[in-house]
Amino acid sequence: MSTLPGLAQFDTWQLVALAAAVGWASGIRLYAVLFIVGGLGYLHVVELPGGLATLAHPWVLAASGFMFCVEFFVDKVPGVDTLWDTVHTFIRIPAGAALAASVFGDSSAAAALAAAIVGGSLAAGSHLAKAGGRAVINTSPEPFSNWAASFGEDLAVGTVLWLAFTHPIAALVVLAALVAFTIWLIPKVWRFIRALLRKLTGEGDGTAPGSRADV
Repeated sequence: MSTLPGLAQFDTWQLVALAAAVGWASGIRLYAVLFIVGGLGYLHVVELPGGLATLAHPWVLAASGFMFCVEFFVDKVPGVDTLWDTVHTFIRIPAGAALAASVFGDSSAAAALAAAIVGGSLAAGSHLAKAGGRAVINTSPEPFSNWAASFGEDLAVGTVLWLAFTHPIAALVVLAALVAFTIWLIPKVWRFIRALLRKLTGEGDGTAPGSRADV
C-alpha cells in the first residue's frame, strides 16, 4: 500500500504538527487518536515516527479499536457523556502528553519533554472545553444538540489528524485557532456552570439553608 505524499520521512514541521495534533485530539477523542494513528501505521499508509510505532501493534489496535467503539456510542448519550468525560480527566491529559512525547521518541530527551509539556497542555485545554461545553449542552432536555456536538468533535479530530499528516503548517494554523477559541470558551462555560450550581443550591437567592428567608 502506498504512503501519503511526502511522508516517507518526517521533517521537523511534520513532527511538531503531529505532536501538537495528537496532544490536542487526545483531550477530545483519545481512543480515536490511538486507533486512527495506529491503523495508518499498521496499513503502512504512513511510517510512524518515534514511539508511535507501538500503536500499530495488533494487540494495541484491538484494544484501542474496542475502546474507540465504546467511546463513540457513550459520547452520544446525554449525561453519560459527562460522566465519561469526568473519569477521563485523569486519562486524556497524561495520555496526550505521552503521545506527543512519543512523536519525538527518536530525538533528544529535551525535545520529547518539551513535546510532552505542550501536548499535555493542549490535551488539558481541549478536554476542559469539551467537558464543560458538553455539561452546558446537557442542561437542554433534547438530545439533538448533544449528538451534533459529538459528531462535530469526531469530525474535528479526524480533520486535525489528517492535516497533521498531509499539511503540517495548515494543521498548526488550525490548532492555533482552536486554542484561541478554547481560551475564549472555557471561562464562559465555567461561569455558566457556576451560575447553574448556585441556582440549583439556592445560593445567592435567599433560599439556601441558613439564609434570612429560612428564619
